Amino acid sequence: MSAKRITSIAILTAVALTIFIAEAQIPVLIAVPGIKLGLSNIITIVAAYLLSRRDAGIIMMLRVFLGSVFGGSMLAFFYSAAGGICAFAVICLLYKIFDEKQIWAVSVFAAIAHNLAQLVIAVAIMNSPAIIWYAPWLVIAAVVTGAFTGVAAQLSLGRLKNLNVK
Repeated sequence: MSAKRITSIAILTAVALTIFIAEAQIPVLIAVPGIKLGLSNIITIVAAYLLSRRDAGIIMMLRVFLGSVFGGSMLAFFYSAAGGICAFAVICLLYKIFDEKQIWAVSVFAAIAHNLAQLVIAVAIMNSPAIIWYAPWLVIAAVVTGAFTGVAAQLSLGRLKNLNVK
């Protein structure tokens, strides 16, 4: 790995972790558990398009691990890892299908995958299939938050490409 690549991964991981921890301080205003903006996912999407999918995966896993160490618990790690891995898989699958002007759509699909993966983990941990009733609310929230983070990622990518980070 080149020093430039390591530095890029480190900087984007630090930014993602900072956003993750800052967002954790925002009180949730919706009665449905598990809904949040997911602003740190902006960094994962930007990294997938700006650097590489491999580097984006490294950044996502470091953010999940360090976010759980600094601001969460082992249980939070399982939820975050399941959601992050599924969302990242969707990003990797849709990366070639959607161009940089459609990143918002990739983000919506990734957010849906993230929320549904966390729902599956919740059902498994709590041993209660009744939690599935949250699915429609989580999908609606994923569409809204995914579109928001996707547009932010799309705008950020446009600006960052001028820095020649790759």
